[in-house]
Amino acid sequence: MINTPPSDPATTLEAAPGTHTMLQRGLGVGSIVFMVVAAAAPLAVVTASVPIIISVSGSAAAPQFFLIAMVILALFSVGFTSMSKYVPNAGAFYSYIQRGLGRHVGVGAAALALGSYGVMLIGLYTYLGVATSKLLTAVHIGIPWWASAIGWVCLVGVLGYRDIELSSKVLGVLLIAETLAVVLVDIGVICAGGAGWSGGEGGLSLVPLSPSEFATGAPSLGLMFAFFCFIGFEATAVFRNEAKDPDRTIPRATYTAVVFIGLFYALAAWAVVEGLGVDRAVDAAKAEPENVVQNLASTYVSPILTDVIQVLLVTSFFACVLSFHNVITRYQFTLATKGLLPASLAEIDERHRTPSRSSLVFTVISLTAMVAVAVIGWDPITQTYMWFSGASTLGLIALMAMTSLAVIVFFRTQEHGASLWHTVIAPGLSFLGLTAILLLVIKNFALLVGSTTTAVVLGGLIAAIFAAGVVVAERVRRRRPDRYRALVQDN
Repeated sequence: MINTPPSDPATTLEAAPGTHTMLQRGLGVGSIVFMVVAAAAPLAVVTASVPIIISVSGSAAAPQFFLIAMVILALFSVGFTSMSKYVPNAGAFYSYIQRGLGRHVGVGAAALALGSYGVMLIGLYTYLGVATSKLLTAVHIGIPWWASAIGWVCLVGVLGYRDIELSSKVLGVLLIAETLAVVLVDIGVICAGGAGWSGGEGGLSLVPLSPSEFATGAPSLGLMFAFFCFIGFEATAVFRNEAKDPDRTIPRATYTAVVFIGLFYALAAWAVVEGLGVDRAVDAAKAEPENVVQNLASTYVSPILTDVIQVLLVTSFFACVLSFHNVITRYQFTLATKGLLPASLAEIDERHRTPSRSSLVFTVISLTAMVAVAVIGWDPITQTYMWFSGASTLGLIALMAMTSLAVIVFFRTQEHGASLWHTVIAPGLSFLGLTAILLLVIKNFALLVGSTTTAVVLGGLIAAIFAAGVVVAERVRRRRPDRYRALVQDN
């Protein structure tokens, strides 16, 4: 007998005791795509990450790294979206891993996901605070980074408390603006040379897309850093309970997000290489990575665009933190409905129809973290941002690999009507690809976080968070067997 997908509880049940209304169900494909693509911070990636990828790989093949990452994540999306019909709640990684690999591993994954997204957001806040202070300094307004960061936390808190569609509209406007800035640079490079359209530094070429160029330098490092730029696309499933038609909206939003991000980054990376000149791209990226794209904007478009990009970089990071704040809020909400977090986090605001209590709680956590970092005296970039973003990346890639494995196990143990491609081949290929990326991250973790000692500490912390989740699951099994059994129910 075919296992038919259960009905979506968000349309039939209250979220938790004490809830008097249901989550808003107004998000379409576009709104969800705006939020997850904004989490990827396209302008920040192009201006900051692309030069780093060219530099660390020692190769002009940056476009290929993004395309390979896109293919791996597209394969991941095949199984991810196929299983979504059978996991109709907004737990994302937690829900999938639990259904495929069991309750203990699932709760461990829930702890790891919440911890990974949480520390990533804290790191992004510190980076945003620094970027804002630098921008204000340029106009002779001196504000310390922590004050700027606290201001952004408060603004995100207000938007996160309100109607989710308000956040999606704000993110949509900011995303369009930063996307246009990158597109203008791309067009400027491609159309350089006037009517002759020779393009770039010395004429356009396909060398960055050639196998021989890919084989030069350290392609594994380039691929690893390119993969980091996609973190956040998987959050489409977190908004399932607020989507108009989740069984159709979530798969479409997931595929749209990963393909758009991949092609957008690949084109931008190609334009950057062509603008610098294929033969001198690596040296130029190593010499001045922080100003590569701004210099291209000034050379190929207008000096005015350089100033615009400086402003949009700040708004790009703001869009990123707003998006991740909404993701964490929904994660906490779902875990609270399962009894794994305090029930108050599952309360839904009657007016805004959002998990506003969950949003408020993480806003307070974020404010406390900003004050703590400032008081301790950690450098907001070289320590806080580098440590936290590296740790979260390791955790999230591990979760993706586990999710792919969970998809395979789930469909092997359940009767279904899905094809072999959707249930074994695509998830299997993505599991192999993600495992390879995970091993690369582990091998180069010290490079990501700054030192071997820091890598050992953070790696141990990540393992401890996962283990703590497993311990919680065992305690629930022993002390509250009814709640333990309810973990696999779709509510």
